[in-house]
Amino acid sequence: MIRFKSLGSGSSGNATVIQARGATGLTHLLVDCGLGIRELDKRLGAAGMMADHVDAIFITHEHGDHIGCARQLAVRERIPVYMSEGTYAAIGEPDFDGLLRIACDGATIDLGGMQVRPFTVPHDAREPLQLTCTDGDVRFGVLTDLGHVTAHVAQELAGCATLLLECNHDEQMLMGGSYPPFLKRRVGGGWGHLANSAAAALARSLVAAGALRQVVAAHLSEQNNTPELARQALVDALGTAAEVHIADGRSGSHWLGA
Repeated sequence: MIRFKSLGSGSSGNATVIQARGATGLTHLLVDCGLGIRELDKRLGAAGMMADHVDAIFITHEHGDHIGCARQLAVRERIPVYMSEGTYAAIGEPDFDGLLRIACDGATIDLGGMQVRPFTVPHDAREPLQLTCTDGDVRFGVLTDLGHVTAHVAQELAGCATLLLECNHDEQMLMGGSYPPFLKRRVGGGWGHLANSAAAALARSLVAAGALRQVVAAHLSEQNNTPELARQALVDALGTAAEVHIADGRSGSHWLGA
């Protein structure tokens, strides 16, 4: 059994706990640590966890709202931390005191009760990775921070029952908003962030393939999106074929089963 909880999702900080229950007990993976360590401890506590419950950390890329307190947490709690070689180079190759593990596209990470498969995505970072997780029975995907959906991304997500999916912006809000032109081009470009419409199109294709039954909209822009617009785009695309939830920027989501 897999369940998960977003601890926060958006430019103010990203972190998600994924829990798998197997024959040997619980396995916890923390995806991204884009918060201060005190705030992360507080949100883990609110989720019914302590930091020393985390078995591994996975960092998707080097941007501050994702890397956050990763090194501090890893060293304090002696937790192995996975990231790509490019991400490690982009953060200046700090000393992780033997806890660093290099992740790469398509190489499965075995955490005992959970197997994690990273895959590359198009984003303006050095070597960004997103991931799917499975306990052998159900597959859960995390997909945020990408400018467009490639064939490789769609292939890696095939078979996911639940997807934590970036719905960063409404295209009309972005184009008509207060961002300067260069930032609008960056956010809305092929190496920026996923629009509601693109996220909905991906979700629709995965439902059509027969597996997807739940979508959690994540990484919503506070300036260029609203929860209502993100939800409506997904509901219009999916109808009643899949449940739709929203991860709040500050408080994340409830615990949800994958």
